[in-house]
Amino acid sequence: MNRNENGPQVLESPRDREDLAGGGGSAPTVPDGEGARQTAEERLAEAIDRATHGDLAALWAMARTAYFEGDYPLYASREWRALHPDDPRRMAGALDAAEKWRKYGDDEDLFAWFRDVYRVRDPLASRRSRAELDEAAKPKPVRPLEPTPGWPPIRVPGQPGRYLTYTERRLAA
Repeated sequence: MNRNENGPQVLESPRDREDLAGGGGSAPTVPDGEGARQTAEERLAEAIDRATHGDLAALWAMARTAYFEGDYPLYASREWRALHPDDPRRMAGALDAAEKWRKYGDDEDLFAWFRDVYRVRDPLASRRSRAELDEAAKPKPVRPLEPTPGWPPIRVPGQPGRYLTYTERRLAA
């Protein structure tokens, strides 16, 4: 829907120019030659009949319109599979599925997330106490530096240029 009916309108195809000249173009149904109203489904069927292989931009525009109007079947449903491959509603259903996959990921990932969020958790009383957490957070004693055979020399912190290296004499001591 166009909020500003008097503003500029994008003309996707020659048919849209005819509709706009006849006073339609932005309404969900437009008058045809005899004054009867066409449904979106009839307009899409006509667009498929008129479309050529080089007219992909018009099909994409119609698919976008169907997507934003919500006038399409769910992806891979029986109705979706029954549509002609060039039907813009089929592309709109695929676009909807792709957008949902982009936002929410695979169905299994989404269900796993729901299961994780709503799983039963242990009560707070069964978890570690504050005293246990404080004890675990205390600094550990410093471990002395010991060179290891087959490893490069160890630089001694706070003493620039001093390295501990593994030697056979150190092994004997």
